[in-house]
Amino acid sequence: MTSFGISASKCVMGSRAQNERKFARWAKRPNGGRCYSLDVAGRSGWSARYFKEVDSAENTLRFWQEIYDDQGKLIETHEKFPVDKGHRKV
Repeated sequence: MTSFGISASKCVMGSRAQNERKFARWAKRPNGGRCYSLDVAGRSGWSARYFKEVDSAENTLRFWQEIYDDQGKLIETHEKFPVDKGHRKV
């Protein structure tokens, strides 16, 4: 379960309206898809940024998170979909 209350598997499916409600920002891709993102503040100064990349039909292509330390430096990535690769130090 992600810290914003939804599991990675539930993030995989969704309509454009659902994705727009769940994610704060999105950018259009040249292929007609979108990349959605959401920032989440941690309790100890760290933060996480969640990304969901979809095609033009809103089918999820990739879902991952980036973890930043209290200085805003990227310290870990975690690709969750299509294959959960676990946390990887940067």
